[in-house]
Amino acid sequence: MTYSIVARDAATGELGYGSQSHFFGVGRLVGWGEAGVGVAATQAFVNVDYGPGAIAGLRAGRGAQEVVDELTGADELSAYRQLGVVDAEGHAVSFTGTSCAPTAGGSVGDGVAVQGNMLAGPEVYRDMLTAYQRATGPLADRMLAAMVAAERAGGDVRGSQSAVLRVYSGTRSDTPWRESLVDLRVDDHPDPIGELARLLPRQRAFDLIGEVIFAPNLTIGPYEGVSAELLADKLTGLARASELLGPDNREADFWRALLLARSGERAAARALFDDLFAYRPALRGFLAGIGPLGFLDDVTEYL
Repeated sequence: MTYSIVARDAATGELGYGSQSHFFGVGRLVGWGEAGVGVAATQAFVNVDYGPGAIAGLRAGRGAQEVVDELTGADELSAYRQLGVVDAEGHAVSFTGTSCAPTAGGSVGDGVAVQGNMLAGPEVYRDMLTAYQRATGPLADRMLAAMVAAERAGGDVRGSQSAVLRVYSGTRSDTPWRESLVDLRVDDHPDPIGELARLLPRQRAFDLIGEVIFAPNLTIGPYEGVSAELLADKLTGLARASELLGPDNREADFWRALLLARSGERAAARALFDDLFAYRPALRGFLAGIGPLGFLDDVTEYL
């Protein structure tokens, strides 16, 4: 009832998975991963235990094939399961049990495994692999291209409902939550892959915003120790975030105006604040409220 992709970017070491299903909240069930360790997709008449079990095996040093053999060999109902695994070295394995609902199957390439069941036809997973291998850019974009191709080939024969897209860094860490690069779920939508495509640039925009608004001394706390190079980089990032969000979301512009004011670029800050207040008058009160909290000592100048 699902198709999925698990992959590793050979250049960056990033690991990721993506999936779509005519089932509510596929992201709760199918995909599992850990930075610098590996990724797994468990599906068909799903045994969710395969997911965390695969990651635990990879973390312990076993390779993708050994992990798949262990999990399926210990499951008396493995004929009804599908499992795709890619380890931190890029070894890829796709398993399809003999009793999975047709059309069911999978393919593997260098650092990538695709699989699906209840599909419109075998071209769904074949086109996924081809699209992934032909795509360029970051890992998330290439996996998304694979899922777009799957939809165009007919996708899940029952239709579309939910999707997930996740990417982890290639760095194994004691703080793995810091290594999550993309984390998107669409639990119930008539076009979940299209919704992932809409959300991905928005996450990237808010990542750029977060690099500014959560940064000590840059936005919170006293403005100090900020080099001209760092300031220019963050202002450029906020401008890029504004482009990604479009004219109906001015979040990046507000924090860019605040950063301009904190860095002493008063004229540019006033012009941008004036534009923001015309767009959404309530932002004037918001600025007045946060200014005295240490964000902007001379806040009245901009009101």
